[in-house]
Amino acid sequence: MIAAAAAAAAADAFNIRRALLSSVDFLLLCRMALNSCCSSRSFALNTRDMFGKREACQTVGNVSLIPSQCSLSKRVLMPNCRRALVGIFAIASQNHQSSFSTSQNPIGSSESALILIRHGESLWNQKNLFTGCVDVPLTKEGVEEAIEAGKRISNLPVDIIFTSALIRAQMTAMLAMTQHLRKKVPVILHNEDVRAESWSKIFSKVTEDQTIPVITAWELNERMYGELQGLNKRETAEKFGKQKVLEWRRSYDIPPPNGESLAMCAERSVAYFKKQVEPVLYDGQNVMIAAHGNSLRAIIMYLDKLTSQEVIDLELSTGVPMLYVFKEGKFIRRGSPIGPDTIGVYAFTPDLAVYREQLENTIL
Repeated sequence: MIAAAAAAAAADAFNIRRALLSSVDFLLLCRMALNSCCSSRSFALNTRDMFGKREACQTVGNVSLIPSQCSLSKRVLMPNCRRALVGIFAIASQNHQSSFSTSQNPIGSSESALILIRHGESLWNQKNLFTGCVDVPLTKEGVEEAIEAGKRISNLPVDIIFTSALIRAQMTAMLAMTQHLRKKVPVILHNEDVRAESWSKIFSKVTEDQTIPVITAWELNERMYGELQGLNKRETAEKFGKQKVLEWRRSYDIPPPNGESLAMCAERSVAYFKKQVEPVLYDGQNVMIAAHGNSLRAIIMYLDKLTSQEVIDLELSTGVPMLYVFKEGKFIRRGSPIGPDTIGVYAFTPDLAVYREQLENTIL
């Protein structure tokens, strides 16, 4: 009886696998299901990223089929994952698909941490020039600000980092993470083409587990200042008048010549936050965003439900982290924007306090 049952089970498994991998009717049904549950027409599942064993999956066209008995942790899926049918998963194609497995949420299943950091002082900040989307690095002072920001968040959980496409934000994120107690290494994902992805692959699982994926996005860039970029701010005020320059800099919906208004910057940065960052937080991962004064003001406007007038008056210091907790679909601010000479004291939630204590006990 036992042998017969085992043989029947083996036959069933073989039939299921054969059906999964070769049935044309089943594939058509799969595609119908995928189209019904996802908005994107293109799907891809990088089996290397999801499983230790490549043979667990089989890719047919642009759909990957996974035997239903394979375990798949929700934590290792990126936010656009949808379950179509038993035994089938698909991920809508995105440029930022991660080749890193993320850890279980260390601060509790009901909340995630969101850290926002405006980049440190740049060389053009120092020279009092309009910078916008010109890619300028940090000054020595900016490097020190980024390191100090890292010290302030050294005992907060970080599973994934988002930055703008500009070097000053990326430098800030990288330098800040050199101070983190977990000593994980931030690694920028290069998925812009097949060669970039292939050449940047990590072949050690141990090393990979000690990394934090860094996703860069132009949508998080500083607002584009148009024809003001590279101009001295004082000389520009003398040329066009202080009131006109103040209007360009501080109004919500009036852009500088051939540039972006804050409203235009908010449209792209908040849309990106909703589409790419929020799903990661919903999945229980802890996020850090290193970006710019205007893109972060726009995101804070969304998080805190500020009016257009309130966001105009919002000042963000360079290199000062802000902490939010995402819980039950709501953002709760735990650390307010503060001046550069003030040491921020975050109001830790009970879960964050436990994480901090466990982390410090582990290190010490």
